[in-house]
Amino acid sequence: MQAMNIQYPLYDFPLRRKGNRIFKRMLDVMMALVVLIVVYPLAYIIIGCCIKIKMPGRIIFSQKRNGRYGKVFTCYKFRSMLPNDQADTQQASDDDPRITPLGRLLRVTSLDELPQFWNVLKGDMSVIGPRPHMLIHTEQYCTVIPEYNKRLQVKPGITGWAQVHNLRGETDKPEKIRKRVEYDIWYIDHWSFMLDMKIVFGTLKVMLG
Repeated sequence: MQAMNIQYPLYDFPLRRKGNRIFKRMLDVMMALVVLIVVYPLAYIIIGCCIKIKMPGRIIFSQKRNGRYGKVFTCYKFRSMLPNDQADTQQASDDDPRITPLGRLLRVTSLDELPQFWNVLKGDMSVIGPRPHMLIHTEQYCTVIPEYNKRLQVKPGITGWAQVHNLRGETDKPEKIRKRVEYDIWYIDHWSFMLDMKIVFGTLKVMLG
């Protein structure tokens, strides 16, 4: 699928260097394999059975998102909503009637994101990076936030610097997405192995807390 026609600013950042991208890719593959071999099979059986009992539709929900340089890819999640016609256009809100009680639990614990380790293994995503948005929202944000396209110069992540600072969920107000973009760009400008590890442990702390 074709990438979006977006102009990207030319500036230096750590992941622009090929050596850093290769190193990060190696870490992504190792972490993805560990999760997919050790955690995912049992999680799929338990969560999948619960989904089938509690709601209609497939266990895995797929949606088109924008990746690096706007490339469109299919992003996977455990289903947390009832099947609906607004899935690709309307963000989920805290009191969204489309979210089931089981889906709410999956979202709060971020367990709905586990299937995205397949996206990491395929190379569409990284474990750490800016969260990918729906196609319609990427297009919208690019027009209203001047620096938004900077975050599209790296692979999107399952979790990121913004998420460990509680900047997650619905972006129903302009200041919310602007703040999230600010944190995403800070991450891109300051990327390092140690920063990624800090985000990994920060994410686990948020999930377990």
